[in-house]
Amino acid sequence: MAASSSSPALSAVSVIRSDVDRELSSFCASHRGLLLEVGEELAPAMDSLEAMVSGGKRLRPTFAYWGWRGAGGAAGDERMVRAAASLEFLQACALVHDDVIDNSDTRRGAPATHKRMAKLHADQGWGGDSEEFGQGAAILIGDLCLAWSDEMYQASGFSPQTLQGGRPPFDAMRTEVMAGQYLDTLEQVRGTATREAALRVMRYKAAKYTVERPLHLGAALAGRGEELAGVYTDYGIPLGIAFQLRDDVLGVFGDPSTTGKPAGDDLREGKRTLIVAETLSRSDAADAERFLSLLGTPDLSVESVEWMCGLIESSGALAACESMVSEYAERAVAALDSPELDESARGPLGDLVVAATRRSH
Repeated sequence: MAASSSSPALSAVSVIRSDVDRELSSFCASHRGLLLEVGEELAPAMDSLEAMVSGGKRLRPTFAYWGWRGAGGAAGDERMVRAAASLEFLQACALVHDDVIDNSDTRRGAPATHKRMAKLHADQGWGGDSEEFGQGAAILIGDLCLAWSDEMYQASGFSPQTLQGGRPPFDAMRTEVMAGQYLDTLEQVRGTATREAALRVMRYKAAKYTVERPLHLGAALAGRGEELAGVYTDYGIPLGIAFQLRDDVLGVFGDPSTTGKPAGDDLREGKRTLIVAETLSRSDAADAERFLSLLGTPDLSVESVEWMCGLIESSGALAACESMVSEYAERAVAALDSPELDESARGPLGDLVVAATRRSH
């Protein structure tokens, strides 16, 4: 198990990062050979897949690990590291498909998977439409990530009985994130922009998927799933909402050099986030109408982005969202007072609240 960093918040996130990276690298190396046995032409697809799992915050494995530790699981258990690492394949699947749905150009500062595969098509001079090929290839790459998530979990080294005990949160996590993604897509086409609708999407697409279910998985694998389910829900749901709220703020106001996304990207994509709902509810009719007319414009000008950002601030929506981040974070911290929680995890889980809500990317 890798040594942790000297920064408390960073330490809680990074304590298993290198171990997760190692397990993912090993899994990809062995499965690259399997793919290339099918055909050498699969090498670019494997390259794109590896690019998706080689980066990221590793939050889901981290929460799964500390869910395990909070349930009394031993530090340094390689089986838990592998089980936690399997969640990164699920995350890669979600991101690849999300980028296709949103037609995003970039991910983490690099071309999105469908754009990368479209370039391959264009560079090779193949027949047909490059964009269509890129989207189709990306969907298949995401599907492969989903399959490998399950395979890696099953091969983590836990007994069949223990793995079966972890299946309910593992399976629920996959169902809920797909349902949350559908709700997100639906809200955009319906044009719904209410606080209630935004919170429902955040609960299923982010809070349960990013925090609550990974914690439940760790506890279940440690044999204390039922005992800690309520504690981890009370901690995980508010923290997950605070995490997504921070993400939504960064999607509008974040520095492109750190977020890897263009400034105002969420505005161009027309995402019906809570910050949008708050802006519309707090603005006069004329400003709200103009804001809505610009929202979702792919070629939104810099001037329009600046005007929309100005309205978000002047309406009080930004301040309201920042206040909600703090309130939800406080609820998460309060849940850690539970006597059911192993003392070894109390501090790191508190540090994760800071890491998830005070980030810049």
